[in-house]
Amino acid sequence: MRYTGKLLGALIGLLVLRHPLGAVIGAVIGHAIDAGWLVRTGPAARDRTYATLGLTRDASDDEVERAYRRLMSQYHPDKVAGAAEEIRGIAEKRASEINTAYEAICRERRTR
Repeated sequence: MRYTGKLLGALIGLLVLRHPLGAVIGAVIGHAIDAGWLVRTGPAARDRTYATLGLTRDASDDEVERAYRRLMSQYHPDKVAGAAEEIRGIAEKRASEINTAYEAICRERRTR
């Protein structure tokens, strides 16, 4: 768990407001920063998300689904269960990237 934002927020809140409640407010703001609640995903990051699946932003929902299933069939960790530890680690990392990209695309398309 990241704690740097919470700690810095609490210290700044305490110093600026000079009240214990300032530390609490700062810690809450720091938690929001650590959790990524205040970060907006820009167009470049979204393009990288699509590139992870080998697609562009104008891909249809069916194309996204097919690309996801194709890549997961290639990189699913169960496919390389008997391989060396290093190969399994690479497959797990790539499968995680694919899942994250697919979930982000699905979230984005549901909010449109």
